[in-house]
Amino acid sequence: MSQLILVVEDDATMQKMALKILRSRGFNSELARNGREAVAMAAALKPGLILMDLSLPEMNGWEATRALKADPALAPIPVVAITAHAMVGDRETAIAAGCAECLTKPYELEELIALVERYIGPAQSQAKVA
Repeated sequence: MSQLILVVEDDATMQKMALKILRSRGFNSELARNGREAVAMAAALKPGLILMDLSLPEMNGWEATRALKADPALAPIPVVAITAHAMVGDRETAIAAGCAECLTKPYELEELIALVERYIGPAQSQAKVA
């Protein structure tokens, strides 16, 4: 399984934070800024995990997740909803769309790392032994 994480986020502050956290822990991560870009990048990169914001321009996270799950080549990739929408029913809607689980913003650094490791394992060392 790929150790690449696709972060789907349109907010610049959240983009920087998520990528910084993941990369500082040794995870390879790429960024998609909307749902349409996320579906295209997932098809090209075959990430091991997708962290999907639900409120996105062009194609929202629910639509993007349904599109991913409808494609047999992409359906096995776990999608975790990342949302500020902590409203009643939002978690259920995300799960119904195909998300494995839901993480509410703002999240703690350790909470994000624990979630990532649950799906793709600990980061593999980038260092090469000479």
